[in-house]
Amino acid sequence: MAEATDHVQALDRVLELAVLINTDMTRGLGELGLTESRTHLLWVLGQRGPSTQRELADELHVSPRNITGLVDALAATGFVTREPHPTDRRATLVQFTEHGADVVRRFERDHHEFARLLFEGMSKTRFDGFAKGLDAVLDRLRPLVPPEKEPDTLPDQEEDSDA
Repeated sequence: MAEATDHVQALDRVLELAVLINTDMTRGLGELGLTESRTHLLWVLGQRGPSTQRELADELHVSPRNITGLVDALAATGFVTREPHPTDRRATLVQFTEHGADVVRRFERDHHEFARLLFEGMSKTRFDGFAKGLDAVLDRLRPLVPPEKEPDTLPDQEEDSDA
């Protein structure tokens, strides 16, 4: 019985961690005028480089209509532009503005700084144990959470279609 209580207490701490990280992320993105969906697109664009909207839709597992709304909103707020594709006159490339590139570089710096803040004081043994335990939990959880079907819209589609 004590083991079951320990498991529940550990789950409670994992849930608290998820809430704290989500709260911090949401506040930080809100200060930049971004939503999670728009930020995800920016992060993918930062990893891939200039991309067509079709490539972005495929990567984010959303419909082309939804990508259009996200790109429209990001273009309207100065994060990205649409430029002619160099080899396919039917396609356009989504790429960063200088502001968008600066913001994504900031995300990367903040990501590294947050990792340092969370883990720098841990001994290697404690950190390795934490990482292995987290991997074990994720390995159990992933098969239990089926991938989402491709939605017609991301959660913030309404606000993106108006932006």
